[in-house]
Amino acid sequence: MFKTLFITLFFIFSAIFIASVQANEVNNSLVVGAQQYAKYLPQLKNKRVGLVVNQTSTVGQTHLVDALLTKNINITKIFAPEHGFRGDHDAGAHVKNAVDGKTGIPLISIYGKNKKPSQAALVDVDVIIFDIQDVGVRFYTYISSMHYMMEAAAEQGIEFLVLDRPNPNIAYVDGPILEPQFKSFVGMHPIPVLHGMTVGELAKMIKGEGWINKAPALKLTVIPVDHYTRKSTYSLPIKPSPNLPNDQAIALYPSLCFFEATPISIGRGTDFAFQVIGYSPVALGDFNFTPRAIKGAALNPKFKNQTVQGLDLRQANISGLNLTYLINAYTELSKNNISFFERADFMDKLAGTNKLRLAIEAGQSEAQIKQSWQAGLAQFKTQRAPYLLYK
Repeated sequence: MFKTLFITLFFIFSAIFIASVQANEVNNSLVVGAQQYAKYLPQLKNKRVGLVVNQTSTVGQTHLVDALLTKNINITKIFAPEHGFRGDHDAGAHVKNAVDGKTGIPLISIYGKNKKPSQAALVDVDVIIFDIQDVGVRFYTYISSMHYMMEAAAEQGIEFLVLDRPNPNIAYVDGPILEPQFKSFVGMHPIPVLHGMTVGELAKMIKGEGWINKAPALKLTVIPVDHYTRKSTYSLPIKPSPNLPNDQAIALYPSLCFFEATPISIGRGTDFAFQVIGYSPVALGDFNFTPRAIKGAALNPKFKNQTVQGLDLRQANISGLNLTYLINAYTELSKNNISFFERADFMDKLAGTNKLRLAIEAGQSEAQIKQSWQAGLAQFKTQRAPYLLYK
């Protein structure tokens, strides 16, 4: 018995080790835009620079802010998106204007009431750099912040430079196309939930399709990732936000985020956010967990200090957009006369349409729902083709 257990554990840990080595090999072969100084430092010479950055904006082990300061770049402003400059704010938490304690550079919030900086905030900026790790999902708000910063740059005659990074979900194009009436900060562009583009490619599309005011006037430069393809895998070295702690959470995020519009917990307030599903009193599975307050990640999670039952998806083999969990949970709660889409308007904003919610309520299968998206996805793939940087 012990011999069998030892052999099993040996193979499990060997597989984990090999996967880790392979991920590191892929990561090490890539050269993100921020690392390619020769391609963009000349553009910054004698310019006043504003940075849209967070904790993922690193060059090796050094933050981009510090790296550019050592090269005598004149950084006049840092613009902080959702989760803040250091990535330590809860989802939806207000980000305040401040001063960076390390460098003394003014921090301007672009999350909350002032999503687009004012003319006054940009008076001492000649070029804006956007360098943030995204996860390739429409409702992840960093691309919404990029939209507003691009628009402000276009309106004020400021250059805009995107230092590109890989998209860990680049292999997938799936979900409904956002309809104009459902446009919000969690969905600003007529693209699918999983758009399969890097922020650099998306920036080119935003300008090219005229999705911002004065788009033709914007001077846009994108520094692509070297040695990167659409088949590349990429393990994020730094978590992109407090509740996406690892690759599994990032893979599950597009499927589980819809639960934010329901009473179901997806693990906020645990060490495995976006990797579990739970509810009480109806059990959605046989895995128990108890959400708690976690500073900087979830101060008031659903079912705080209560035990819920559901599914442990930390080892689930998932890719792309999976509606099974959402449909099954809807069915279970409905059988018990419990309202599922308790924030229907938010669900529709996340989906970019009310058709997904209505289809689930009508009892359609995942296959039927996904079939309804195919024409829109085909059109989107044709539309995005001119803006792609990677094969």
